[in-house]
Amino acid sequence: MKAIKKIAYFVMALVITGCVVILICAFNPALTQKLAALVNRLQGYNSSQEVSQKPDWIPSGGKDDYIPPEELPQSVPEEVSNLLGFEPVIGTIQEINQDEADNLGEVLSAGETGEEYEFSEEQYPYYGMLDPTLQQIYRQIYANAMELNTSFVPALAVSTNQVKRVVEAVYYDHPELFWLEGEYSCKYLPSGICVEITLKYNSLVKDLEQAKNDFNECSEEILTGTENMQSIQEKEKYIHDVLLKIVVYDKDADWSQSAYSAIVRGNTVCAGYTRAFQYLMQQLGIPCYYCTGFAGEDHAWNIVKIGDTYYNTDVTWDDTEPGTYQYFNQTDAAFASTHVRTGMSVYLPACVEEGETAENKNESNQSEIDAYINPNPQVPLTWHSRGEKEEDTQLTEEEIRTEELKKLGIDPEQYASTMEEYYDVSGKGLKKAGAGYKQYITVIPESLWSDVEKAYSSGEYKKAYVDAVLKELKLEEFSIQLQVQRLGNGYYKLYHNVYTE
Repeated sequence: MKAIKKIAYFVMALVITGCVVILICAFNPALTQKLAALVNRLQGYNSSQEVSQKPDWIPSGGKDDYIPPEELPQSVPEEVSNLLGFEPVIGTIQEINQDEADNLGEVLSAGETGEEYEFSEEQYPYYGMLDPTLQQIYRQIYANAMELNTSFVPALAVSTNQVKRVVEAVYYDHPELFWLEGEYSCKYLPSGICVEITLKYNSLVKDLEQAKNDFNECSEEILTGTENMQSIQEKEKYIHDVLLKIVVYDKDADWSQSAYSAIVRGNTVCAGYTRAFQYLMQQLGIPCYYCTGFAGEDHAWNIVKIGDTYYNTDVTWDDTEPGTYQYFNQTDAAFASTHVRTGMSVYLPACVEEGETAENKNESNQSEIDAYINPNPQVPLTWHSRGEKEEDTQLTEEEIRTEELKKLGIDPEQYASTMEEYYDVSGKGLKKAGAGYKQYITVIPESLWSDVEKAYSSGEYKKAYVDAVLKELKLEEFSIQLQVQRLGNGYYKLYHNVYTE
């Protein structure tokens, strides 16, 4: 009986508490709104979820999977070696306490929600790489950028890594936002939840209406030339040729990462060529994507859909004296020696000829690495025997390990199979990076990711390798943003974006 009475008293207490909360909310609408906002923002938060993925509209397997070449380009043709200039999206993050977050909540709102916007995943592929929660943040960021709102509270709870990917997705999908810079900042709680996003705009916002008018007029003048053209190929070639005619490569150009710099000013770098080509093709209803990667240095080019086939086009590298079509509508195989996709762009459709597949386009290379694919990617690689014919070479265990990592396309200096190795590799990377905004990379097996995530959530990573490096370099300020890329075969590539001072 006593136990039953205790249960009854407990239930009564819950009911009374609920009634009190209802009464308080009824007489305090502001509190009701805050509670609703809190619940809404906490929906869907998962700091360990995959940030980006291949869009659902790209079938898995076969010719639609991009397979990067085994090695990064070591050199590029001399005549285009200086035609680069892509700048990746950079985020600055700052940890704040709950009191500071509460103060932000008093002065900031979500701004524009973006609920009125709908985006085709085939036309805007980076949007399609995000889950529904992050797509809502994408629409919010796009809407606030359209209204020039600088700082706002995320509509839903997201981590700093997730914010990074969403900002990249908006930035890569929308060349019409030529006033949006590839820089942003984010304030977050110790729990990892972002509580403020701040966008950065370039100086064109000082007279944005005039800039928009100039951009639209110049774009329309170019697009008018396609009015009597019937085929996609004819229109694409025309846009390609016009850009070669009106644009000059200029590494010192203003607003060089924007379509505006190419279309209006006629001076830009690879990012400007690429965004201009993307925007003009979009206006013609032709799927055209902004692709980022490595071509001796960071670089950007386009992937365009012609019929049912996708092709790489690098307008920047075709703009030589005289202009060429050497990098126009090429397959991944043709680009493999000079261009390698990185980041979210690896999820864009593969560029292969009709009848060619991702499996057979690199058949000779693939046959060489089949034996080295980890049969159980949930555990670190084991260093198996190379076979009887090679035992006489008397390779050391370290030499075998190094060779097999290279077969998998992994830099042995970046690979870590345990937390001890991870801290060692990361410490060396941080030390080599030095002061300022820098990046270093590690590669780990999928099984190690949960331990790495715990280390960063708890702060253990600081005493494990950061504090010692900062002391040695005589630096005091440190912030880090971790990006994760799935390499396949059970391995993750970790990009450590750091700022030290």
